[in-house]
Amino acid sequence: MHPTGILETVLYAEDLNEAESFYTNVMGLELYFRKEGRHVFFKVGDGMLLIFNPQTTAHGPSFVKGQPIPPHGMTGVGHMAFRVPLEDIDAWKRHLAEKGVAIDSEVHWPQGGRSLYFSDPAGNCVEVASPDIWGFKN
Repeated sequence: MHPTGILETVLYAEDLNEAESFYTNVMGLELYFRKEGRHVFFKVGDGMLLIFNPQTTAHGPSFVKGQPIPPHGMTGVGHMAFRVPLEDIDAWKRHLAEKGVAIDSEVHWPQGGRSLYFSDPAGNCVEVASPDIWGFKN
């Protein structure tokens, strides 16, 4: 038995309006679902990015159709990387600059591939990276 991929990635942000604006307007993600004050969910390819407000999700449980969802939350910043083709990294660099997003670091990996690191409004470390940094093909 082994997983076939990652279905969801979770980050935390107390200001969900700011998070929604960033991930739709800067990252170009499609909003999937929003629950005011609790979470915003986005489609990313064949996976999901879930952004929870830790003030409301760290306590619980919450229930979906009577079924308990364990509480979860964290303090501090998280990290996630979006998979982008290597040939798109320079376009992402220009796009982020046009949106006023400062790039914290640009890495040319020794084994191949590139990454751009920047922060979302909640301070989470966000990365756009070519999959060859891990030996995967575009």
